[in-house]
Amino acid sequence: GFGAPALLMSRLSGEVVLMPSDPTAWIERLALALAAIHQHPAAGLAWTYFPWFDPATAVVPAWSTDTVIWQRAIEIARRPAPATPTVFIHRDFHPVNVLWQDGAISGIVDWVNACRGPASVDVALCRANLAFMYGPVIADALLVAYLQAAPGFRHDPYWDVMSLLDLSLPQPTPYRPWVEFGLSGITGALMEARAEAYLARLLARY
Repeated sequence: GFGAPALLMSRLSGEVVLMPSDPTAWIERLALALAAIHQHPAAGLAWTYFPWFDPATAVVPAWSTDTVIWQRAIEIARRPAPATPTVFIHRDFHPVNVLWQDGAISGIVDWVNACRGPASVDVALCRANLAFMYGPVIADALLVAYLQAAPGFRHDPYWDVMSLLDLSLPQPTPYRPWVEFGLSGITGALMEARAEAYLARLLARY
């Protein structure tokens, strides 16, 4: 009704894989898929990126063990965003939204937040999710793989700080689908520890 076009739903083959037998290949294929998405300029797309939290109201989390790094992160988030070309972005790209079949990606789901924005937004959000799920080293592996998949791409760590704050404040919460798809043992306390370790790693390179 109301003149709106009909929405067609389809079912994609594949399954979510959170415990890959070959983590290196898994990361590389995630990066290749993300780089392919970003090949589209989507110049006519009406929706544009905006942050999911307001840096102006952000405060150091009560659970932090190193208030200095969180305060520095908030200060970075309050700076103007770096000038970056805009492309088509998924806006919520992380392993639970990727389907696999026979070791290859068969589809990517949950496009409700897709818009035009910096490619780094997708890279940073996926990295933050990986840091919570597996630790900072895996998050770094995704960036290395993406840089190889997208020659000439330059990533500004500003976006990593923004994404981590977005997912950490006021408190990181385990994502129920992680357990449903076989990744168990991630508690709120573990996420807090991984968030601080990842943030310290980011700031050391900022």
